[in-house]
Amino acid sequence: MWCVHGLGFQYVKITATRMYVWVTILAVLAVLPAILKPFFPYFLQDLKYVLNTIRFGTRLTRYKRGKPFYSILDCFLDAVKKHPTKTFIHFEGKSYSYLEVDKQSNKVANALRTCASLKEGDTVALFLGNEPCYAWTWLGLAKLGCPVALLNYNIRAKSLMHCFSCSGAKVLVAAAELRTAVEDVLPVLREQGITVYLLSNEGAEGINALSEKISQAPDTPIPHSLRANIGVKSIALYIYTSGTTGLPKAALVTHERVWAASFLQGVAGVTSTDVFYINLPLYHSAGFLIGLTGAIERGITVVLRRKFSASQFWEDCRKHEVTVMQYIGETMRYLCNSPQGENEKNHKVRIAIGNGVRTDIWVEFLRRFGNIYVRELYAATEGNVGFINYTTKVGVVGRVNFLHRRLFPYSLIKFDTDREEPVRNSEGLCVKAPKGETGLLVGRITKHSPFVGYAGNKQQTDKKRLQDVFVKGDLYFNSGDLLKIDHDNFVYFQDRVGDTFRWKGENVATTEVADVLTMVDCIEEANVYGVKVPGHEGRIGMAAVILRGGQEFDCIHTCLHVANHLPVYARPRFIRIQSSLEMTGTFKMKKVKLVEEGFDPALIQDDLYFLNLEQKTYVPMTRDIYASVLARDIKL
Repeated sequence: MWCVHGLGFQYVKITATRMYVWVTILAVLAVLPAILKPFFPYFLQDLKYVLNTIRFGTRLTRYKRGKPFYSILDCFLDAVKKHPTKTFIHFEGKSYSYLEVDKQSNKVANALRTCASLKEGDTVALFLGNEPCYAWTWLGLAKLGCPVALLNYNIRAKSLMHCFSCSGAKVLVAAAELRTAVEDVLPVLREQGITVYLLSNEGAEGINALSEKISQAPDTPIPHSLRANIGVKSIALYIYTSGTTGLPKAALVTHERVWAASFLQGVAGVTSTDVFYINLPLYHSAGFLIGLTGAIERGITVVLRRKFSASQFWEDCRKHEVTVMQYIGETMRYLCNSPQGENEKNHKVRIAIGNGVRTDIWVEFLRRFGNIYVRELYAATEGNVGFINYTTKVGVVGRVNFLHRRLFPYSLIKFDTDREEPVRNSEGLCVKAPKGETGLLVGRITKHSPFVGYAGNKQQTDKKRLQDVFVKGDLYFNSGDLLKIDHDNFVYFQDRVGDTFRWKGENVATTEVADVLTMVDCIEEANVYGVKVPGHEGRIGMAAVILRGGQEFDCIHTCLHVANHLPVYARPRFIRIQSSLEMTGTFKMKKVKLVEEGFDPALIQDDLYFLNLEQKTYVPMTRDIYASVLARDIKL
């Protein structure tokens, strides 16, 4: 008996000891954040980000190793099974459930499979605006195993033909409202044997009407066997990014990258119960990858708009109970510049995901519209490193942490802005930028952080690969962006380098604009650059030009020419007439001084002109116009 009771006592004593240990551990864990906060104020946010990175990284690894490969399309099909009646897309008063979008995508796939004889691997270009058919057309093509080129609906003529051609597409699907743009390049398309479909009931010579074929097609499911060879490294999309070539480049987006981008919503804190508002173009990686495919990954509802509208923004959010919004710097500024109303914080938006917002606009946005978590991010469609601000720190694009840097090795290196090249030491290697100083972001190209490159453009692909960075023979992706890391490990975006600037949320290639300008009879040479305008995000287009011998600047014809060849955001709003263009020792046009001088007629002795969109001509730049631009009386 004693032994039994003795053993029982020991059991109770051991159990009590264990409980005491666990209680002590839990008590320490409970007070640990309070103890660490003065010394490590972002410890919990860092920890949460690291755990999220591990969780999504594990999922991606599982998808990659799966047989067959589990794609974002398969994720969509699972969502259809899980909640078929849940609304996938709200658009202009109509709602489309996951099941309805699935069936419509089946009809698209069956129609194009029949009339265009599409098969796995055939690339199709989409020339569409923001509307639900964008989603189900892409899904239908994905079911056939077809990569899709997402064409910018603003481009025309030479740029349109270039973007279409470099993807290798043999089929073009266009919106009815873009018919005129298609007809402008139709002779070249027909010459190359391209099949053109219009989402309309009316076709024309060389243009096939597709809407009726889709409506008559069956909505029967598409067999997986038709896309059986699609893998994680297969090309899913071509998304266009401006660069130094003068024309947009088609970034190759693999299925692996689609998954990685779709996880950003989850990293930002979006859950399956959220409602996501997309007002950015679906031809951009932000709207398509982070927005649309991210919504599929989360299994959520999307509110889709054709274009951003500051006056309708909050009304839409309240009407559809939006909880997550997308933005670029310009949209944030438009919202903050809109007339102040009552109950501006009367909404359910809790997260904003985007990039390019200035610190002052960020602060004003929070003041006016409430405590919204702004998840400012930095990324490039083709890049192999990115950041997201998972903290509440205002003005930063992210934060350095050991796991992120280990998975995606990156560094900031010293950069000579005058020579537009990295600074190298006596051994020919790059020099790391110290903390607190601005440097060029480069990401090491590895198996886990690859750089796939651009379709049909080996020269530009090679140009983005930087060799001999820290050791001879190493290889890094050159982001072309200047960033800064402060002493608290926060990352700040500083500026772009090279021949690209950003305006109205769009990248503008200076050489493309220069090529267009030199097609004008009166212009001999053009040096295009972006200049800052107080109160505006990014840089607006400006050009210093040399006129052909004995000719005057033709204001009306130049305006008409740029309007016919360039989207609004790329048209130079200021023209500076010079007698010669200053060159570097390597015969590159100097821009630093021109950028610094801007468009102030009080500082510039050269003739200056301003693009007046209402009058459809360039007019002499006056001090009154300059003052009106600064006062925002003139809309840019």
